Amino acid sequence: MNIELRDVGVRTPRNLALNDIALSIESGEQVAIIGPSGAGKSTLLRLLATAQKPDTGSLKTLNVAPWSLNSRARQKLRARIGLIQQSPPLPPRQRVVTSIAAGRAGQWSIFKSLLNLIYPLDITGIHANLAKLDLAEKIFERCDQLSGGQLQRVAIARALYQQPELILADEPVSAMDPLLAQHTLALLNREAQTSKATLVVSLHNLELALRHFPRVIGLRDGQILFDKPAEEIRSDELDQLYANEQLQPAIGHTEREQFQQQPQQQPLTPPRS
Repeated sequence: MNIELRDVGVRTPRNLALNDIALSIESGEQVAIIGPSGAGKSTLLRLLATAQKPDTGSLKTLNVAPWSLNSRARQKLRARIGLIQQSPPLPPRQRVVTSIAAGRAGQWSIFKSLLNLIYPLDITGIHANLAKLDLAEKIFERCDQLSGGQLQRVAIARALYQQPELILADEPVSAMDPLLAQHTLALLNREAQTSKATLVVSLHNLELALRHFPRVIGLRDGQILFDKPAEEIRSDELDQLYANEQLQPAIGHTEREQFQQQPQQQPLTPPRS
């Protein structure tokens, strides 16, 4: 078992962001979390990343109960987790090469981390990760010179360079065009498979979730509505998940089958975003 939540709840001043969540994810699984805005997807990822403590229940990440550890041990645990945020908090004036190199800062000594800020120690490795995402030519540019989609790809390259055991991604392709989003998610899945890392991704785009992930969790109002293989999800379950959600209508069996029957796209050079 890689991840385990038992009766987990998170309270906010207004409501329960998560309520009575029971969930287990095995090592190496690839899981998509879907649901309408405000369903609790980001809160769930913050819990898994040990960025937030649950108010009730118990949580294990990478087979460890993070909140039973002291702060130093918890920081070491976080170094094994790669977090990809929808709006990556990358310093605007920092160069791409430095931002990606910082992905391994938690695994290095303080001296090595500071030295790396002055002169990146593994330009070849960083360049190789950027090349996978068609960003190799941006390696020495500043982050404030990049588009939103390019910044998201830099964040993905940083997580891949980190070589984590668990990759958590919160809407990682929301700023990309459809073709680039497909290519990037396919790459992220392949890289996770190759490294045998567990991958958990929250997505608002239903098509991307059904196409790229074998297991899909539907979250609504802080509760799990369903948790099952993508091919077993019924249209009525999607209707219930997205009821009154104006931005993402549910799709029926016919459309879902078309997504599943289409051949997977081979690696290609996507248009720049």
